[in-house]
Amino acid sequence: DVVAPVHQIYANDPRFNIILLANNVGKRKAQIAAIRSSSGDLVLNVDSDTVLAADVVTKLVLKMHDPEIGAAMGQLVASNRNQTWLTRLIDMEYWLACNEERAAQARFGAVMCCCGPCAMYRRSALTLLLDQYEAQFFRGKPSDFGEDRHLTILMLKAGFRTEYVPDAIAATVVPHSLGPYLRQQLRWARSTFRDTFLALRLLPELDGYLTLDVIGQNLGPFLLAISTLAALAQLVIGGSIPWWTGLTIAAMTMVRCSVAALRARDLRFIGFSLHTPINIFLLLP
Repeated sequence: DVVAPVHQIYANDPRFNIILLANNVGKRKAQIAAIRSSSGDLVLNVDSDTVLAADVVTKLVLKMHDPEIGAAMGQLVASNRNQTWLTRLIDMEYWLACNEERAAQARFGAVMCCCGPCAMYRRSALTLLLDQYEAQFFRGKPSDFGEDRHLTILMLKAGFRTEYVPDAIAATVVPHSLGPYLRQQLRWARSTFRDTFLALRLLPELDGYLTLDVIGQNLGPFLLAISTLAALAQLVIGGSIPWWTGLTIAAMTMVRCSVAALRARDLRFIGFSLHTPINIFLLLP
């Protein structure tokens, strides 16, 4: 009822075709319904809380001129960056995820997750993969999370390249408080770990760096958790403060933040060090 007046505005505009499903079937099935009823060689996926810069479509289309590319994503920024201290941290987290992780993976034509808020797909590739994409199950139930990562992995398995376009800017709303942020990160973590198993058989066909990257993403949190638990055990059992563990984690944090500040030419990235206690004491548990 709330969005019906918006639909009416565009109902008679020949450029738009609004599809109203009978009930809420989740993002993946809604996305598939739209793809199957649309036309054109390229399909652009945009989340409802995302606003694209005026030149995003042009820049993504230019990247997709290469027929070997199955999908390409733009750079994500937080549209509500200045709302709270957390939105500022998340905006920096997005910059790091796009301009370190995705940018490095794109050097090998294998971005491991073309993010949902702004991703363009080749229709001919989607046609090959939609049935697999729709039929994904996890623990005996239809999957209802991590659709962007799963679709990207299917693209790579089918032999298509996936790319990152850093100057195609998409601004998306991010959680402004810890509760919704932790729930979002839990969904994403589940998706990462689940689809890593799907990607394992794919990795030998890709560059060795990508194997190292995937292993690091999945093994790193476990090693950090073990280090933290060992430090707490030392404090409880031995009564001694684990200085070296704390200093090592702090030093690694500052090195990473300093490199980001240097690359982005923005000193605010030093403040991303505040994300480390959130990671250790909230995200890891």
